[in-house]
Amino acid sequence: MTAAVLKPGSRIVAAMSGGVDSSVTAALLKRQGYDVIGITLQLYPSDTAPARKGACCAGADIYDAKRVAQSLNIPHYVLDYESRFRKNVIEDFAESYARGETPIPCVRCNERVKFADLLDTARELGAQAMATGHYVRRVDGAIGAELHAAADAARDQSYFLFATTQAQLDYLRFPLGDMEKTEVRAIAADLGLVNAAKPDSQDICFVPEGRYTSIVNRVKPDAARPGDIVDLTGVVLGRHDGVVNFTVGQRKGLGLSGNEEPLFVLRLDPVNARVVVGPRAALGSSSIVLREVNWLGPQAGPFEARVKVRSMRPPVAATVTPLANGAARVELAAPEDAIAPGQACVFYEMGGSRVLGGGWIAAQAAAAA
Repeated sequence: MTAAVLKPGSRIVAAMSGGVDSSVTAALLKRQGYDVIGITLQLYPSDTAPARKGACCAGADIYDAKRVAQSLNIPHYVLDYESRFRKNVIEDFAESYARGETPIPCVRCNERVKFADLLDTARELGAQAMATGHYVRRVDGAIGAELHAAADAARDQSYFLFATTQAQLDYLRFPLGDMEKTEVRAIAADLGLVNAAKPDSQDICFVPEGRYTSIVNRVKPDAARPGDIVDLTGVVLGRHDGVVNFTVGQRKGLGLSGNEEPLFVLRLDPVNARVVVGPRAALGSSSIVLREVNWLGPQAGPFEARVKVRSMRPPVAATVTPLANGAARVELAAPEDAIAPGQACVFYEMGGSRVLGGGWIAAQAAAAA
């Protein structure tokens, strides 16, 4: 089903985080003649909201969003999503680390909060669409909306939106997908928005100063179980204070010295509280099994695609094979280093920008010697 074309005067909810991107999104929609309603989510108690520079969704951001909405003369509402965010994002983040994974909470936030609960609220307000400031493109296709990488590759956020369903994509709009950041800031400055020069959000919003273990230890205090650091043959090389302190590919902080070559974390075994280490040559993987795969394109039999196994890595050639129960197998044309369970593998069409789907990395196999 092709998504409906919005006409001037249609009501659109703009998700306003308080940053320049979502603010310009609301401004552009207002300029184009839509009936815009701004909504900001309160994700933390007002007295404990993050205040560090580079955080997002903090208490000061709510104030910035309010001021922008006032300057644009649009209604603005603040919704208390604290309990939903804690359960669906923060607790999931801690549980993922306890399982020996390396989670991506921004994906979970989009999947379980912004594009689920908030989208439902937008519909309740009578909106024909909801818009965000993500740098991705939405293209109307023959059988529904398609998700494409942003025109500006340096700003592209499509990796973080792989879990967006077809129904959600039909309802969503991304006005910044064809723009560069410099153009967005120029529009904000021209409109006199209070956050025109506001720094971009960085890192994970609820992790103070990047110390994710403090969150894990608070939410899952039993996860930090001491254990052994072992090599590939099982020989004990040292001790650790908990697998939650490590991620696949990590080199620093192992507390090991005197080895012939640098050692890296190859995999984590939370059941036995073991950290398995080895040389860089053992980091490569060529086969990946995915769970909770979300499909946004054709999935009949194996198909060739370009895949990203980390947000900051370029896509590489692979063959994707759909499996039963929402799983898939990905065979990489060339091994990739440090593929970590808990990260995402996202599929892009060969020779194009369309996102065909993606899933969570459940396991990886070492590259053939």
